[in-house]
Amino acid sequence: MRLLPVSSALASVMALALAAPLAHADPVEQQVAAAIKGVSLERKAAQLQSTAPADPGLGLPAYDWWNEGLHGLARNGVATVFPQAIGLAATWDPALMERVGTVVSTEARARFNAQPASADRRIYQGLTIWSPNINIFRDPRWGRGQETYGEDPLLTGSLAVGFIHGLQGPDLAHPRVIATAKHLAVHSGPEAGRDSFDVDPSPQDLEWTYLPQFRMAVTQGHALSLMCAYNSLAGMPACANDALLNQRVRKDWGFTGFVVSDCDAIGNIWQFHHHAYDAAEASAAAIRGGSDFNCGTAYSALPEAVRRGLVSEAEVDRALVRSLSARARLGIAFIQPDPWRAIKPDQVDTADHRALALEAARKAMVLVQNNGGVLPLKPGVKLAVIGANADDLGVLEANYHGTAAAPVTPLEGLRARFGADHVVYAQGSVLAEGAPVVLPETALAADGKPGLAAEYRDAMGKLVLARQDRRIDFNLTRAAPAGLDPARFSARWQGMLVPPGPGAWRLAIDAPQCWKDCHRHDDVALWVGGKQLHAGPLGKARVEFALTSDGTPQPIRLELEHYGDDEGLRLMWVPPAGAEEAKALAVAKDADVIVAVLGLSPDLEGEALQVQVPGFVGGDRSEIELPEPQARLLANLRATGKPVVAVLATGSAIAMDETLADAVLVAWYPGQAGGTALADILSGASNPSGRLPVTFYRHTTDLPAFVDYGMKERTYRFFSGTPLWGFGHGLSYTRFAYANPAVKAADTKSPVTLSVRLTNQGNRAGEDVVQAYVVPPIPTHEAVLTEPVLQHQLAGFARVNLAPGKMQTVTLTLDPRSLSVVDRRGTRRVLPGAYKAWIGDGQPGDGPGTWVEFTLAGQAQEMPK
Repeated sequence: MRLLPVSSALASVMALALAAPLAHADPVEQQVAAAIKGVSLERKAAQLQSTAPADPGLGLPAYDWWNEGLHGLARNGVATVFPQAIGLAATWDPALMERVGTVVSTEARARFNAQPASADRRIYQGLTIWSPNINIFRDPRWGRGQETYGEDPLLTGSLAVGFIHGLQGPDLAHPRVIATAKHLAVHSGPEAGRDSFDVDPSPQDLEWTYLPQFRMAVTQGHALSLMCAYNSLAGMPACANDALLNQRVRKDWGFTGFVVSDCDAIGNIWQFHHHAYDAAEASAAAIRGGSDFNCGTAYSALPEAVRRGLVSEAEVDRALVRSLSARARLGIAFIQPDPWRAIKPDQVDTADHRALALEAARKAMVLVQNNGGVLPLKPGVKLAVIGANADDLGVLEANYHGTAAAPVTPLEGLRARFGADHVVYAQGSVLAEGAPVVLPETALAADGKPGLAAEYRDAMGKLVLARQDRRIDFNLTRAAPAGLDPARFSARWQGMLVPPGPGAWRLAIDAPQCWKDCHRHDDVALWVGGKQLHAGPLGKARVEFALTSDGTPQPIRLELEHYGDDEGLRLMWVPPAGAEEAKALAVAKDADVIVAVLGLSPDLEGEALQVQVPGFVGGDRSEIELPEPQARLLANLRATGKPVVAVLATGSAIAMDETLADAVLVAWYPGQAGGTALADILSGASNPSGRLPVTFYRHTTDLPAFVDYGMKERTYRFFSGTPLWGFGHGLSYTRFAYANPAVKAADTKSPVTLSVRLTNQGNRAGEDVVQAYVVPPIPTHEAVLTEPVLQHQLAGFARVNLAPGKMQTVTLTLDPRSLSVVDRRGTRRVLPGAYKAWIGDGQPGDGPGTWVEFTLAGQAQEMPK
């Protein structure tokens, strides 16, 4: 166990050297520095923690710095919910990302402006957005990989730059919100042990894979904030890492914003990393290492740290000035102008925002297989929609999400597009062995219709709304049905529980609970067959009941008393073994085409989850194959002889037997408009144009050890095997052709220009993603030989929309950095010599495209850090 305590004597000498007040050239920083003169250390420390109290002396209302906007404004009521980040990455569209970021920040301002500027702000109400997550998705087993933009640094960085521009707006002196690129650096699972593990990538992998997208976020995106990660880097906690935060980020990249820790990462420095003896030493190490701001409470020890000589008050002031200057630039402190105050509270979930969510969902979906042209589906076809992900709200939302006003599941979208009389449905199976899924409409009935009869009442008990709810699957995070106050209402659902057959099964109530700023948890009561199974709050957000049934319907009643803090309610089950699958096979016999909506869910993959079922542990995956219950269901559906379209709702790559489906569409977690977008693509109303931002490997055995952070045999750049579907892969309903490639290249100091004639040879309009991959010359000097071995690397890309029969010359400019390689010492160079470049709509050999060759003259050109 590494134990590297701060030396008090050395710290005292260094603190004295930095005790003089620090100069500030920026006028806003000067104003803040003047304002905090004479303020006590205790008051200063309080403002350097995420839940900052009101400070009347500084004119500051209480402000919780923590807000989320990963793919829509999160956790603060109704908002536009876009596809999960990995789905947005599949659009390969930085311009779209900027528009999405603009919506997120506009809705954040709209929510903020609904209260007076001087109002206190609780968690998720502020203007400091802790997004995007730009870690590299190096291993598909990582549960939080869904939050990222995939496995390639250039694609990730390009999308992040667009998103950050949209979030912050055109004027950095007065940003719409502040973007926070996270988690610096290397953080990419496993979730278990994330608070203490030490990653030690080679200098080559650090420079070539783990840092480039953060550099782009700073130097091109101009992110005003960064978040340091939980892990240590080469033995030093990331949030106390001078070489990373002060030298690389501030000195080399010119970053002038503020650094916030991941939540409780400062406390982890002494509690889990054992790099300090107590909170005072940990806080001092973090301040000196470059962490200006603490998500958590560890910085409450800063006054003690100053008194013990571990850090100077001047260093604390520097961190405070950086942090409070951000609030000033936002126009919410120190009497700074706020040009965004004109954004009205009604600028949330507008028609334009909903249209953009639909556009993003369409562009995100990736058609990876279409044997025999089974897609698009013909008009009038009868569909059997089968799968646990066909009618589930959580699969639309993913994690770090808002509350969609009118979400559309795949089942709802297909019914709307093809007609309810042309769509039959069965859940078919659970997602993973032993993991409950939402109780489907087919297992509930009231008044001869699927679902339960619902009554919603206000705080006084007055009936406000009566309706039929097809399933109990609600996101109530600071939101409520129309006419009700989200702070207090009640609901009752009644009807019949209709098991698919006899046998043992499990029923569960799931009510995600608030964990911060909570006043009271919701009360839930459940009766089945006249017997009360539960009454009161849910101890750990979920309670399960083991039941047996002879298949006879039984009365069911569910009641909710909602007090405004908890976040939703679901009725879930693990159905009798085999009964639900048998029902699905019976349904499939009456259909022309089977649409199997399969995959994963945010219940199985995500951040530090408590799940432990076959294939999943703690939010991560232990194997990447399609879970066994779904694989068995898909094989049995295939055996019916009906055409099978497999839709994968997932946040990560899935290995599957591709022969079990005619067509495979990767839908990701597609956001509020996911069902509509899916129906548009399956029907041909929209032409699929997404491209994979990650490699879909064939087997778990293709992967190195999860805890190995070396890049050998990882991602398309260094994987020498044959994938199931490669990074950049994606099909269309039209045909594109590439011809007449040309290249303009001079020397190692200059950009390279590639051009190609792109033609739409089909009879449909479509968008192609033109991708350029380079194969640099092989280094000839021992010191610069690379390990891992580069196959090729993405150097540029562009989305192009072409009408049928039209052609366009597409030009890509490849800057020297995109042509460079990194040697074992971590030095990045553009090498002279012969290059090959592939320009096409996928990697070399995947779809149409063409090779060109060029030579760069001159000497090896070293790139800045």
